[in-house]
Parts: sequence; C-alpha cells; structure tokens
Amino acid sequence: MAQARTFQTFRSRTLRSVALLTSSVLAVPALAGCGADEEELTGRPAAQDIAQTVRQKVGEGGTLRWAVDSMPTTLNAFQADADAATARVAQAVLPALFTLDPKGRPQRNPDFLESAEVIEREPKQVVLYKLNQKAVWSDGREIGAPDFVSQWRALSGQNTAFWTARNAGYDRIEEIQKGANDLEVRVTFKKPYADWRSLFTPLYPKDVTGAPNAFNDGARNTIKATAGPFILGAVDRKKKDVTLVRNPRWWGDQPKLDALVLSAVPRNKRAGALASGKVDVAEVDRATADRIALAVRNKSTGGQQPGHGPAAAQTPAKALKSWALANGSDEEAAEIAQAAREQTAEAIERYAVEQAGLRGFAVRKTLEPAYTQLALNGESGPLADDRVRRAVARALNRKELAEIVLRPLGLPANPPGSHLALEGQRDYTDNSGALGEQNTQEAQALLADAGWTPGGAVKKPAPAKAGPSGSASASPSEGAEESSDGKAPGRETAAGAAKKRQEGPSQEGLYIVGDEGADGTRVLAPAPVSYEDLSVQQRVMAADADGAQGADGADGKKAPGKGAAGAYAPAGTAAPVAAGGRVGKDGKALTLRFVLPSGPGSDSLRAVGERVAQMLKRIGVQTQITKVSDESYFRDHIASGQYDLALYSWPATAYPATDARPIYAKPEPASDGSLLVEQNYTRVGTDYIDQLFDQAAGELDEDEARDLVRRTDARIWAAAGSIPLYQRPELVATRPAVLNAGAFGFATPRFQDIGFTPAAAKKAGPPPVLPKPSPTGEAGAESEDGSSEDE
Repeated sequence: MAQARTFQTFRSRTLRSVALLTSSVLAVPALAGCGADEEELTGRPAAQDIAQTVRQKVGEGGTLRWAVDSMPTTLNAFQADADAATARVAQAVLPALFTLDPKGRPQRNPDFLESAEVIEREPKQVVLYKLNQKAVWSDGREIGAPDFVSQWRALSGQNTAFWTARNAGYDRIEEIQKGANDLEVRVTFKKPYADWRSLFTPLYPKDVTGAPNAFNDGARNTIKATAGPFILGAVDRKKKDVTLVRNPRWWGDQPKLDALVLSAVPRNKRAGALASGKVDVAEVDRATADRIALAVRNKSTGGQQPGHGPAAAQTPAKALKSWALANGSDEEAAEIAQAAREQTAEAIERYAVEQAGLRGFAVRKTLEPAYTQLALNGESGPLADDRVRRAVARALNRKELAEIVLRPLGLPANPPGSHLALEGQRDYTDNSGALGEQNTQEAQALLADAGWTPGGAVKKPAPAKAGPSGSASASPSEGAEESSDGKAPGRETAAGAAKKRQEGPSQEGLYIVGDEGADGTRVLAPAPVSYEDLSVQQRVMAADADGAQGADGADGKKAPGKGAAGAYAPAGTAAPVAAGGRVGKDGKALTLRFVLPSGPGSDSLRAVGERVAQMLKRIGVQTQITKVSDESYFRDHIASGQYDLALYSWPATAYPATDARPIYAKPEPASDGSLLVEQNYTRVGTDYIDQLFDQAAGELDEDEARDLVRRTDARIWAAAGSIPLYQRPELVATRPAVLNAGAFGFATPRFQDIGFTPAAAKKAGPPPVLPKPSPTGEAGAESEDGSSEDE
C-alpha cells in the first residue's frame, strides 16, 4: 500500500510540474543591478525553437495534429491520475492567470487578469485579483469570485469527499470575498504564502468544483463550460484523439487554427506516424531525430543511406548465408530462412517508405525544463553514510556526462548548478560548490574516512582460538563483522540513519559554499557547527542576517585562504586507493546496485549510466548494473527503494518552495516501521532543509525568499542524495509549414498564435465535423465506443 501511494504521488507531482511549467509561475522581482549582472548570476536559458512568427504572417484556418503520449485519463488536472495530456488540454481551454516566458519567468496573463498583487501583509496577507471584464465561460457566465471560492473549497483538504492530488497553498487560504465589484476577488491567507501566484491555474468553473461528484467523476471525460481560445470538441477514445475547436465566445486574439487534434501515439511509433501524415507535431527521441536528419540530408535517395536502418545488419556474409539456407536441401531450415528473408525485406521497404515521408519534417530543439539526476538511495547500506555519498558525487565529471547527451545535438552541455531552478529562472544560482567539484583524490579520501579502504575487501583469516575450551572473547573488529540482527556493519538501517541525524551530524570538518556560520565560514553538515535544535538554527540564521561573509565573497568568488569549496576528509585519514583498485570494509567490497531502464527510448540513460560506473571504478567503487523494463523501473525499483544508484528526471518548477519540498523532505517513520518518503525517493533529508523550505514558502519579501531557496539548495547539494547531471534535450519534429510551435522550452504555448504558413493554410481542408453542440456551447464529448454523448 505504501509503495502504491508513493508511486501515485510521483505521478501527481509530475503532472503538477508539467502544468506549472506551461501555465503558471511564481513572480520573483528583478535583482538590484539587473541586466548583465543578473544574467551572469542566473545564467541564460537555451533559446526556444518554434519558428516564431508574428500573427499577421500566420495563415487562417487548418487543423493541426499534435502527438501526445496517451489519451488523458481525466480532464481534471487536480486529480492524481492526471497526466501531460490533461495539462495540454487544460492549457488550451481553461483560464491560466499566470504564464511563463522563455526564461521560465512569470507573466500576468492579460486575457484573464488586469492585475494581481499583494495589497496587505499585516495582520494577514491579502491578494487582490482584478479580472478582465471580457472574461466569460463558454456558457456565457462571467468568470468571478464564485469560481475562486468553489475551487478553494474543493482543494483546501477540508472536505475529504473531493479526490484531490494535492492541496498545497489552498490550505493556507482563510477566506475569499468579492471585492469592490464583480470583477474583483479578495483572497485572505491565514498563513503567509509566497507562491500565491501558483493558485487558481488552471481555474475550473464552479460547476466542476462545487460538488464532489462533479469534481471526482463529472470532469473526467468532458468539461461543459471552459474559457480559453479553444473549447473541447470531442473525446474519441476509440480513435484515441481529443479534438479542440475555436471558442466562439473567446474575447482575445482569435485562434489561427480551425481545430487542434491531440492524438495518442506511443514514442516508439512516432516515426511511422509522422511519415504517414497522421501527425504534424510530435516530440521525438534522439533516434527518430537522427532519422529525420538523415532523410533530409539524403533526399535524392529517398532518405536511404547504405549501412543505415534494417539494411545495416545485412552484411555480405550474412546475406550469402541466408541465401544458402533458403535454397539448401534442409527443408525446415530453408522455410525458416525464407520467412526471415521476407521479414527483413518488408522491414527494409517499410523503413524506406518512412524515410521518404520523414523528408518533409524538421527537428526543432532546445533544452527541456527538466533535469536528469543521479539518485543515491540513502535509506540503508553504504550510501546511508553521507561520506560515501559525497565520495560518489565527487567522483563524477558532470560536464563529461552532460556532453554525452547534449553535444551530439548541438545543445549547451552545462551541468545544472541547482536542484530548485534552471538557468534563466530568477531563483537560479549555481550552488554546486556546496558539494565541491570532481576530485578523485578527495573522493578516495572520503571513502577511506568512512572505513572503505583498499585492503578492506580482503577477508582476514580468523585468529587462533585460545584457552582450554577453545573459546576467547572476540576483538571489537571481529565482533563487528555481523550485527545482532544479522546485518553487515556496512549497511545502516533507516532508523539508525534517522537517529544519527537527530543526534547531530558528524563533526568532521566540511567547509563548503552555501550557508553562513557565525564565524563567517560557510558550513554545511557534517560540519563543526551542529544544528541539533531550532534555537541553534535561529542563531545561525541571525548570523546570516548580520551579513557574515562566507567562503564566497560578495562577488561570488572564493575568499582567499579558504581553499576550494567542497567536502574534505579530516586530517589523518588513511591513504586513498590507487586508481582502479577495489575498496572494501570487513572483507566485503563496496558494490552498489545500479538500476537502469532497458526500453528502446532509454539509450542515453544507459550510456550515461555506464560512464558513471566507469568513473566510480576509478575510486574503487564497483557497480552491479541491472537493466529492467521501463514499466517496472519506477514502480518496482525507484518508488520502492530497491536500488542504490538510479537515473531519473524531475521537471523544473517556478514554485520550488512549494513543489520541490516533497522531493527533498526528510522521510518520516511510519507506525509499521517503514518510511513515508513523499517523492523523496533518495530517502535523504534533514530537518533543517525542511525548515528552510517552510521559511521560503512563507517569505513575502521576494529577495529574501530567493536567498532562502539558494540556501536550501546548498543544503541539498551537501546532503548528496541527488546529483543533477544535465538538462534534458527537447526534440520536436514538425512540418516546416507549422508556425509558433515546436520546442517551447520554458515558455507557455500561446495556442491562438499557432498555425500554418498562409500557403499551407489555404490548402487545408475544412474543420472537422463534430457532434452537435450542447446548449452550453460545448461540443459533445464522445464516449468509449466513439458515439456522441449528445446523441
């Protein structure tokens, strides 16, 4: 039950992040001295690639077919089984009060808001929304305070009859009232909430959120009243597509397209769907992108190239052997060989046809607002020791790993410096110095300090027994070979790890960048300063407020005399292992279980994983790589904790204080002895990280909130449970005639601007024929068998 709940939570977190990235964000003010100085601090995001074109040059009409991974399981974005397709529909048909720009920064959406601001901070936070006077639902009703009130009550967590995925933020609201007129909404908070801009996006009509039945079941297959540039036309689960059509009541810039069709196409079938003309836009993997590039480069041969595709496996020797078997005297062998030859010929022909079709596409690319990390499971085993985790982290050349994935695509290969924001976002600063750069010698020294030494992998012979009875008291080292519960001393239980954290971190000196101690030295646990209780933490924070300088000076450079940032083994540590040698403890080699997905779309992950294993071997750490099916990778291994090392990705968020907290929150013990981990699948966390998150979520001074996020991230780096490796590539195949669509990066798609070139739009046929509209103005959603619900 706990495993299932954890996996479900991950899915809801993923949906929440997808929705945030494309529909709403937290506004953070510009820093003092913005411009070049700010960009130097926050970095520059990769440019979006969408064939951006002004509206006047986009043709009128046409139907765009856009591939999604699957049919939306629900159209209610706040339910646990909502997915990316749910979010895509919501973006096009529902109000989004705030949207993201290409730098991942918030913008008020003028289609719905004239203004939104905090008008009172004391005694309580009050936010005043002034709505666009033209904003109406598709049934003609004005968007207003009743919709805000209804959504707050459904998502606040007070009424458990509503099946919601999360209630973050809504649980801090005390009341919602109409303002001076029907277009003003006053929201009063019982606790300060910095991420208030994340709320009410998407906004559902009160007909959906007003009653549990409507919320839980009514919005799964249709939404009767919407308010976006498009409305829901039809949901055809038999054909596996969702059709969106123009909203006749839309008050903003009119959509260029007649219709937008979201078609469910699995990733491994997208090359065929593109080539056959089934879809016009599809996110693709590296292999499909390479096929498109090859097809465009070799137009004269229909996209074929010797040694590529199914024909690549047909060497002259293999072809001769196949012919001999097919024409030999052994009838059974000949029949098998002939069938194989026919299958190969069909595959080659099918590949050639697809390549010819792929010539008509371009690949648009940028960096996706998500990063891939190396996760280190700190619940038990060697990685329960933070010194071992830091050693693993400092063995990694993150730049080299990023280049494996991004350099062949011509994308920037800069390893992320933050867990909580990506380059370009205002919350981004590179805090990786809290852990330190790659350093093989330091990594080896950390292992030695943790007791993992070159000679430790060799089991020592038992000493001769003494005394007439042949028994003698074992030495402490002998008695430690196996504990009373039968566990090896190298494996620390979750309870033991939690107890150590409560008792205070190791006092061995770890001087790093990211949090200031009272003496002006930046210190992160384990460190000479012990953060055992809140009072000590408050004193350290007070020292921060006094402006104490740390290892980094005000200009971000290392202060003289402090040395390089990172984790250091204490004086007197045993000599490190020679490169390539094995380390061990009590006769057992240090071997980590490395779980990787085996699916066809996971080639990059496996390549990175194998390179990580080679880097760890240099410091004496062995890895046991296990490849499992994509379906069971998260459910049976990551969520359940059956791994030591793993690679998976987290989407970025504009609300790290709210959305990132469950990922890094300290696991809490359950009554049955298990751990409640939320989405913290590394099982690594501290009370202080949780407290910093809470402070950031309640800090209304946006500069102070950003500083709290930075300090939180530095602590996460120091804990070494999650090591960001690279920002994921975003590859989108589109027809060249498609404008204002492709690799959006951070930016929210502006659906009303998406369309075709004027010439292509003229060739487009009439809009799709839909079921008869209902009295509310919405076309009827189709049922499971494809029949209209209005029939």
